Amino acid sequence: MARSSKKDINEQAGEAELVFCPLGGVGEIGMNFGLYGFGPKHKREWIIVDCGVTFPGPDLPGVDLVLPDIRFIEGEVGNLRGMIITHAHEDHYGAVLDLWPRLKVDVWMTPFAAGLLEAKRQSESNAPKVPVKVFRAGETFEVGPFSIEAVAVAHSIPEPVSLAITTAAGTVIHTGDWKIDQAPAIGPKTDEARFRAIGDAGVLALVCDSTNAMREGESPTEQAVGEGLKEVIAAARGRVAVTTFSSNVGRIRSIAEATRDAGRQLLVLGRSLKRVIDVAGELGYLDGLPGFLAEEDFQSVPRDKVVILCTGSQGEGRAALAKLARDEMRNVALSPGDTVVYSSRVIPGNEKAILETQNLLIEQGIRIIEDDDALVHVSGHPRRSELKRMYAWTRPRILVPVHGEAAHLVAQGSLGAMEGIPEVAQVRNGDMLRLAPGPAEIVGEVPHGRFFKDGKLLGSDEEMGIRDRRKLSFAGHVAVNVVLDERHDLDGDPDIVAIGVAEADASGKLLEEIMLEAAVSAVRGIPRARRKDLDLVLEAVRRAVRNAANNAWGKKPIVTVFVTQ
Repeated sequence: MARSSKKDINEQAGEAELVFCPLGGVGEIGMNFGLYGFGPKHKREWIIVDCGVTFPGPDLPGVDLVLPDIRFIEGEVGNLRGMIITHAHEDHYGAVLDLWPRLKVDVWMTPFAAGLLEAKRQSESNAPKVPVKVFRAGETFEVGPFSIEAVAVAHSIPEPVSLAITTAAGTVIHTGDWKIDQAPAIGPKTDEARFRAIGDAGVLALVCDSTNAMREGESPTEQAVGEGLKEVIAAARGRVAVTTFSSNVGRIRSIAEATRDAGRQLLVLGRSLKRVIDVAGELGYLDGLPGFLAEEDFQSVPRDKVVILCTGSQGEGRAALAKLARDEMRNVALSPGDTVVYSSRVIPGNEKAILETQNLLIEQGIRIIEDDDALVHVSGHPRRSELKRMYAWTRPRILVPVHGEAAHLVAQGSLGAMEGIPEVAQVRNGDMLRLAPGPAEIVGEVPHGRFFKDGKLLGSDEEMGIRDRRKLSFAGHVAVNVVLDERHDLDGDPDIVAIGVAEADASGKLLEEIMLEAAVSAVRGIPRARRKDLDLVLEAVRRAVRNAANNAWGKKPIVTVFVTQ
């Protein structure tokens, strides 16, 4: 089948346009959320591809999760036909339970993703029951005007797929996360033959993972990582603890096999690992492996006969590895001469937390091994040579780099242009990109941004009080209670409570005394007749206390004033 011409597209689709609009994951790593729309400009039908989260940094104190702002598609929910999840990494499916109640559409997932979603739902109170339609790689299904074929790819989790999304305007390949791995630990290889066949039929656009677009060559295979882990575990003299991403079932299997081959037993620590292992076990991904060691039996096993598989590769303070580093576990501990293997990469922003955990381990005399020391980890994303092969297989008219920060997106765009792709469309979150008819063009921008899960609630930074919380974390809070008598004079000194504020200034004078004096002076500085205006008194005291703190300390705390009469 020849590639459709622009005239053919116009004849088939009439006034219909095919558009792509990311609300997350483009210009950043994580929080992937893509929209595809088809139809006339004011009457498009929509699908969502992936619904992910990202995790808060220290600039978002107390926040649990960061989610995409979906108000645009909420406004189009009557035209929303469904959501398709490419795989079960948190940055691709982690927002489903939180955002589904605002959308209430069918969700298409593979069996492994569906199993993890159900396990997560059961672990969270009041989580919604999401209507899931299960599909497998190689299958084609219809969602509104979109015909969707799931194409098998390799990645660092079971059952990842790319999506070939076809409408009357042409076919778009949305790669999701992928790599070319000729020897994966679990699952099929990336389906080269199918990508070539889709390319032969004609590909309008390739919407492609950019994470490793700045790295030359090809990634090592997962099988090679398994061999590297075997060598490290076999050479270790004492206990070995290995930390990795919980969702990487292939890596879990490699670690279990390396443990078995070294004549050791495997102990699993961490709720997220156990949840993934339960789902993977039910689907047969861990068949043929020996049983795991029970935590209460750990002390009875010789040091050189045990491997600990644990959560905490990103320095999470409540994860198993951090607890081991702080010697806080009741039945399990590490000793001088033991080895900890990081079979993982550092997610940007987690460097400090990881280093803190590693320093605690090193202080105990424990050896640290990372991927710079041995082949104990490999990325699940394509390097430049792998990207070139995908371009050759699919031969798209348009390349749309996604899943990456600006540097990654630009690097892939340049590579695609050098490889002869006719059009490269650089987009960012919120851009409405028209893919057809005509040349690729940004035709608008929709509301986008970040939304926060804070305890049991969801909302903007303003609705959740995050801006004020951030200010509190920098400069503390001062509460002042001013009481005026019937003559509008002070009825005693104001009460002051300061939290998170320096105790004294450079000369040793207490800051509370300084702020108290400022409050008294502010009230007395207002003519008696004008003190009837309690709001005026309140604002004068607030400003005076804040300025006094700033003059003495160099910081401006949040000041709350109560004035009563």
